[in-house]
Amino acid sequence: MTNTLTNKPPFWFWIVSSIALIWNGLGVDGYLGQAYNTERYRSSFTQEQLELAANAPSWTMAAFAIAVFTGVLGAVFLLLRKRIATTFWMISLIAVILQMGYGLVTGEAASIAMVLMIIVFAFAFLWFSRFSASKGWLA
Repeated sequence: MTNTLTNKPPFWFWIVSSIALIWNGLGVDGYLGQAYNTERYRSSFTQEQLELAANAPSWTMAAFAIAVFTGVLGAVFLLLRKRIATTFWMISLIAVILQMGYGLVTGEAASIAMVLMIIVFAFAFLWFSRFSASKGWLA
């Protein structure tokens, strides 16, 4: 049995999917900068913010990694038109909520606006993958 896609997605599907890949690619870059404590990462934050990040529980860094890497995989699977994208977006959203929730609850979030934007994007990409699946654009 083969999975055939009979519904061709509109042009904007490719635009949204590409934006999702770029957004999460930037997240991977941010994660790697923080994980390897690069000069570019250190120059982007105040000393106080760097200390907060360094003293955060290790599970927040794990959630960060899970959020961005599953987000990249979700975007790649969207571009490949695979239904498994929705599963990766769900995992990414859960990890985003855990990671960002910690910053909001403890008051250690560097920017409330950025935290909220990240959460909104995570919800939007999950919604978009479910919408795409319901339209028959994903197999």
